[in-house]
Amino acid sequence: MTAVHPPPTSGRELGNPPTDGISNLRFSNHSDHLLVSSWDKSVRLYDASANVLRGEFMHGGPVLDCCFHDDSSGFSASADHTVRRLVFSHGKEDILGKHDAPVRCIEYSYAAGQVITGSWDKSLKCWDPRGASGQERTLVGTYPQPERVYSLSLVGNRLVVATAGRHVNVYDLRNMSQPEQRRESSLKYQTRCVRCYPNGTGYALSSVEGRVAMEFFDLSEASQAKKYAFKCHRKSEAGRDIVYPVNAIAFHPIYGTFATGGCDGFVNVWDGNNKKRLYQYSKYPTSIAALSFSRDGRLLAVASSYTFEEGDKPHEPDAIFVRSVNEIEVKPKPKAYPNPPA
Repeated sequence: MTAVHPPPTSGRELGNPPTDGISNLRFSNHSDHLLVSSWDKSVRLYDASANVLRGEFMHGGPVLDCCFHDDSSGFSASADHTVRRLVFSHGKEDILGKHDAPVRCIEYSYAAGQVITGSWDKSLKCWDPRGASGQERTLVGTYPQPERVYSLSLVGNRLVVATAGRHVNVYDLRNMSQPEQRRESSLKYQTRCVRCYPNGTGYALSSVEGRVAMEFFDLSEASQAKKYAFKCHRKSEAGRDIVYPVNAIAFHPIYGTFATGGCDGFVNVWDGNNKKRLYQYSKYPTSIAALSFSRDGRLLAVASSYTFEEGDKPHEPDAIFVRSVNEIEVKPKPKAYPNPPA
């Protein structure tokens, strides 16, 4: 009798992974296609369900971020200062333009039809990819930031920009002349990741010091009273607290709960409204560099990839795991009332 092996608890590992650190991964809004950027200078497109590498583009330097345009094309942000459009269906690429330093983040706004990039040159740029090739024709505007841009997130017409020095700028894409709000992170340490709530009411922000802050756009006293921060991705050893950076935040598209990934190799799922942890997946081989839920929330892509927080040292190979998400892991639990009415 042959033993039946359950699927590995970490999920299915994708073949042909990047050969160096994974900087980001994202599911398409239209299918189970997964776009992955890496320090090995590549952007790869996978069909995550079929476990097939569909295409790959090489760059002049490490690729620090990527995002989809449509199901078979996307954009990349590279350390070689370039912003590129990649069309996998035709194997074609072109340069939308350049920053004066490595480009750290990239987003595509379906609302504005624009690409938004953030760079270590302390600026944000908006591009119209419909313009003919060539920087003068595609650049919509350049917006100075207080410091190097570390993370961007979009919801509808709102754009949240997190920079070095713990600055957070909130923009309305319809009026980029100045931020709608200038804020400071409520966490004391460097920002690692910012992600807007799917319902558009605020954002979650994580730091290098094992914490996540839950923030709200509405400046009324009632809304600001709802904000809070919590500790995560920590452990106690011999009476000492060991604290890990929280590299990744991904919201579940259906339930609005969210996953966090840290340098401790763990992925936790949280119910932000009820301030509860719903689930912790078993430990991954190394740091969690990036996370993304598929458009229907049935799959979670996990980049297990050392982020060099302890310098160059032997580490597990970079890998992408795609796990099937069970509703119990991500669905908020109903509040228990002590004495149900008779």
